[in-house]
Amino acid sequence: MTKSPIKLPTPVFNDEKRHIRLYQGDSLDLLPLLPESSVDLIFADPPYFLSNNGITCHAGKMVSVNKGDWDISRGPEANHEFNRSWLAACQRVLKSNGSIWVSGTAHVIHSVGFAMQQLGFKLLNDISWVKPNPPPNLSCRYFTHATETIIWAARDKKSRHTFNYKLMKEFNRGKQMKSVWEIKPPEAWEKRFGKHPTQKPVALLERILLASSHEGALVLDPFSGSGTTLLAALRLRRTAVGLELSHEFLAVTLQRLTDTLVRIQISFSTLHFSLDLFSDPVDRSDRTWNGRPSGRPACSSGLQARGLSQPNGDASPNANAHSYMSPDLKLVQTELRFYFIGRQSLSVIFSAPASSLEDALHQFRLSGHSQSDALFIIKSETSIFLA
Repeated sequence: MTKSPIKLPTPVFNDEKRHIRLYQGDSLDLLPLLPESSVDLIFADPPYFLSNNGITCHAGKMVSVNKGDWDISRGPEANHEFNRSWLAACQRVLKSNGSIWVSGTAHVIHSVGFAMQQLGFKLLNDISWVKPNPPPNLSCRYFTHATETIIWAARDKKSRHTFNYKLMKEFNRGKQMKSVWEIKPPEAWEKRFGKHPTQKPVALLERILLASSHEGALVLDPFSGSGTTLLAALRLRRTAVGLELSHEFLAVTLQRLTDTLVRIQISFSTLHFSLDLFSDPVDRSDRTWNGRPSGRPACSSGLQARGLSQPNGDASPNANAHSYMSPDLKLVQTELRFYFIGRQSLSVIFSAPASSLEDALHQFRLSGHSQSDALFIIKSETSIFLA
């Protein structure tokens, strides 16, 4: 009797509209269950094997470097065999022109690079990610660790990998982008639901996805952690699959994804401007729009796009709202969001939650736009109260 093929478990998160899936399990068990040659791009942040009972500095305090059993070194040979195993499994699922990015410190990255050479990957670049404010070295016996290395490689020597050269050059103010990237570590808003000890900033993942994939591409993260890769894919209209073993980090990922999706629904289902401006949602299940996404309600926000003021002169659409608020209502969320109105289309070409206009402009440029693309910018503040 022929045995039925082993299938992937039911995902712990599955957004069918945006094709974002998250599975719980060991990547070495789950990767063989993914279809061969099905993935466009992989980002992997594997164990660094640096949990050796040492110490480091965090927020001005001396703390242990131990992160968990998953990060304990089993010795150079065992560690390298592990890297060979998961890299070979990733190579199997990559499309012929697919590529992979792997991040790591000196504890692991040299083994990763050697394993890639052994498996026949085509090494493309080694990126030095520079952290502007690294923790000090407490022992004073080494240079301060201020970088991580990210190896970028294509599936094999014949691969014609994707590289959005012009976009990266535009990000770099018209000059070729170098392999040294200065990007801040994750900011407070990225860790408000919890954090991973080796969590990567959304800005780093967004640059990687924008550089080496197109909209609709399938992105895989075999060590999903706190879900930064999936979050970046969602924001940039890529599809994504994440694999993660830890219940703790799965919970963080679920909160980050659902929070983002709630914000998307609030932004795209309830805002409608007087110039008939609309945002392009990340819903890829419907490509038949004619101006406005079909079937979505358009409710007036009261914000006049031309003058950014109310007909009666009030600067805010809810200038007197608090005088009618019940004292029993509880404020559960406040969000600042910036809408960039295109110079040519007079429609929303980009929107993002941000703490300031500077942060919004940074995200706008990171998305592939130049500041001259926007005719003007609208800032809105949304407050959600629990009745």
